[in-house]
Amino acid sequence: MIIASQKRKENIAEYILYMWQVEDMIRANGLDIERITTNIIDRYPGLDEARRREMREWYESLIDMMRREDVAEKGHLQMNRNVLANLVALHQALLADPRFPEYTALFYKTLPYIVELRSKSGDAPAGEIETCFNALYGMLMLRLTHKEVTKETSEAVAAISAFIAALARNFHLDEADKLFPPKD
Repeated sequence: MIIASQKRKENIAEYILYMWQVEDMIRANGLDIERITTNIIDRYPGLDEARRREMREWYESLIDMMRREDVAEKGHLQMNRNVLANLVALHQALLADPRFPEYTALFYKTLPYIVELRSKSGDAPAGEIETCFNALYGMLMLRLTHKEVTKETSEAVAAISAFIAALARNFHLDEADKLFPPKD
């Protein structure tokens, strides 16, 4: 919870990837708070009882949301989908605004990788931004499981990572009302 709120403030892309990982950890523990306590919460060093209780309550609320939103087996919580939707809206605004040629150029440099990934995603391909996050999350999982990554995959993920980093920077500027200054 503390990590999530810090990531949310500092880097929205890392926040999404972290929250997707939390969803998967909850699933891996069968949406069972006792297993989560043993396998996740108890492994945090130096937690006092108040922090442990706070973390447990946070995980319990996520478990409840996952059940209510019918994402216990797959998919993402609505709060995470909302953040992604905000990023998509910002992405579209940036592409439509001639004041952001560097962003647009970075997107078009990345687009061939996105198109290729979407073509491999089956019957219901995700949107461009979600496809990027799926690629970054997939790379994270490959690294965590010490799987080999091809040169082509590394190149694609590097381009996607640079693009998503630019989108995340713009997101935080937008939140601070520094991206689209108000007109006088």
